[in-house]
Amino acid sequence: MEHLHEGSPQTVIDEARARQHVQTLLVQLAKRGPLQRVLILPPDMTRLHSWAGFLTCELFEHLHRYAEVAILPAVGTHLPMTADELTHMFPGLPHSVFHAHDWRNGVVPLGEVPAPLVQRVSEGKLDFSIKVEIDRLLIEQKWDAIISVGQLVPHEVIGIANHAKNVFVGVGGSDLINKSHWLGAVYGIERIMGRADTPVRAVLDYASTHLAKHLPIVYLLTVRARDADGKLVTRGLYAGDDRACFERGAALCRQVNLDRLERAPKKVVVWLDPLEFKSTWLGNKAVYRTRMAIANAGELIVLAPGVRTFGEDPTIDRLIRRFGYRGTPTTLDAVRAHPELAANLSASAHLIHGSSEGRFTITYCPGQLTREEIEGVGFRYGDLTTLVQRYDPKRLRDGWNRLADGEEVYYISNPALGLWGTADRFD
Repeated sequence: MEHLHEGSPQTVIDEARARQHVQTLLVQLAKRGPLQRVLILPPDMTRLHSWAGFLTCELFEHLHRYAEVAILPAVGTHLPMTADELTHMFPGLPHSVFHAHDWRNGVVPLGEVPAPLVQRVSEGKLDFSIKVEIDRLLIEQKWDAIISVGQLVPHEVIGIANHAKNVFVGVGGSDLINKSHWLGAVYGIERIMGRADTPVRAVLDYASTHLAKHLPIVYLLTVRARDADGKLVTRGLYAGDDRACFERGAALCRQVNLDRLERAPKKVVVWLDPLEFKSTWLGNKAVYRTRMAIANAGELIVLAPGVRTFGEDPTIDRLIRRFGYRGTPTTLDAVRAHPELAANLSASAHLIHGSSEGRFTITYCPGQLTREEIEGVGFRYGDLTTLVQRYDPKRLRDGWNRLADGEEVYYISNPALGLWGTADRFD
């Protein structure tokens, strides 16, 4: 059932209003029984702008007075959050209440998504079953509520991120992470991004309704967008224990987070905040979220001062360095030929997602990777200092810009906050 919903393209939910919603949610949850032990699942620093940090702090502020509270960041395959990151995203919360998720070794099985379902939603392209595993903290301890907090935003694997994804991928195990990413890549990223109903969403819906119904999971979801002055605001807040809250929030996400361009830009420049983006695994949102916009034979320039590695996981980092971002046919051949890549299908999917398929060029300007490393994975190398001087993030505004010499560029200050494309590609 839905516990709360508020949102529209014009709505602005401020902190005071959000506090009221948090109190309302907890009152409704308490009607099911006393809230003595509560587990909160927020995203990590890769969703810094989701408002999940603020909401998690508000939940803790109310709950810790009468309940035992634990917090498990939904890092998925990302690195565990550092002490500095915890302090930055969750100011004032004691680090002792946080737990680290281990997607390879810290999970227990819930069951399987059957192969016939995967075959059906993949249109016959795949026929494997998928093991559903989840962090043992959710299973081996008793919780009166498990509150999953996050942002509904266009996503390259599932269409619109969050809801069940925060649970089954964010604190899930390797088989589902690998195979869901591969399912999305094989089905086609342009057919998925910005859509509420996708093959991967169907897999996670099955896990929710058939394998995890006994868990007291409640979702608290935001929809965020920039206002007319460029300030990031909260347009919607939704909570519930089934798919209804997702559907209502996803409809608003499609209204405010799909940036429809009247024409395809020849050059797109994307800034990656060094606090948020330290790897191409994360930074390639610059590729995923713009590929439906960029003109044929155009160029994407990625200004990435914080990027220092490729993968967040040592194995995945090594595979990216070895096989590179070389397009779908080459990656499919590599998966067939190399068992280790076939055993890490999330990495294989990432290699497909991070390629332009030869349709446009990608110039990466990293702060802490060499020319040899960048060119070794198939990108063009750009000198960060030189290109930041030309495409100064402090001077460019989001959207179309005309430089002094007449060059026109389309600028994006944070690719995690939207999805850009032309109307014909969206439709």
